[in-house]
Amino acid sequence: MRPVQSLGGLSLRQGTAHDAARALPEEWAVALVYNGSTRAVMMATPADLTDFAIGFSLTEGIATPDQIAEVEVVEHDLGSEVRMWVGEDRAAALAARARASVGPVGCGLCGIDSLEQALRALPALPKATLALSPADIDAAVGGLRAGQPLHDQTRAMHAAGFYVPGLGLTHVREDVGRHNALDKLIGALARDGVDRSTGAMVITSRVSVDMVQKTVMAGCPALIAVSAPTAHAVRLAQNAGLTLAALARGDGADVFAGSHRITYPPQGNGGPHVIAR
Repeated sequence: MRPVQSLGGLSLRQGTAHDAARALPEEWAVALVYNGSTRAVMMATPADLTDFAIGFSLTEGIATPDQIAEVEVVEHDLGSEVRMWVGEDRAAALAARARASVGPVGCGLCGIDSLEQALRALPALPKATLALSPADIDAAVGGLRAGQPLHDQTRAMHAAGFYVPGLGLTHVREDVGRHNALDKLIGALARDGVDRSTGAMVITSRVSVDMVQKTVMAGCPALIAVSAPTAHAVRLAQNAGLTLAALARGDGADVFAGSHRITYPPQGNGGPHVIAR
């Protein structure tokens, strides 16, 4: 299945009507199957599915990449299965993270069956020497915007990228779901053996609880977003020691948590607005 489809329709523009074709993102059912048992079916863009499966497994606490013996993508008429095989010692984690049968594209915590699972304790972030300047934040979001070919075609995709000071964006992944894009990115970084403590996750969406959880589970000390966070996401970031810079659109940002990693000039000299330390 192709990630983008061209479909016809009626275009109503400037007082005229005419037939037109438009590139649209595909929304595809992706079943994540562990040891023959389906644990989640998410609606996602059918691209980078191995990255998606590995990233989802890592951020949900199901299995780390080295605990996954094999990954196989199998296409069916109605969707794709990503089949993974893990050791029996992961059976308890699989049972504990049970999810509903289907998660729509806007769903980040679909089907979690207890409050404890939804608001699970997060691991301590690794010690990191990461420092981000206002110029880094602007460069991160600017680079992400320039690295979204599927969004350029459809105007309907989210993206997540990994920004390293001095290197720029090293990886970008796109998906119709914001959390899927982040899982794909984290999976790609894990597969490539990238040390996530050396950079920041950059996302095109708002910052909800699940986006903070996934970033911390990946061992990344910073999250940069073009949109605003929720209040709970800010509290979670503060408690986890995560640097959270949001409303970053190339002309500055608001730092809601972890400002100790931000190197900024005195107020009034173009630095980010620090909301909380």
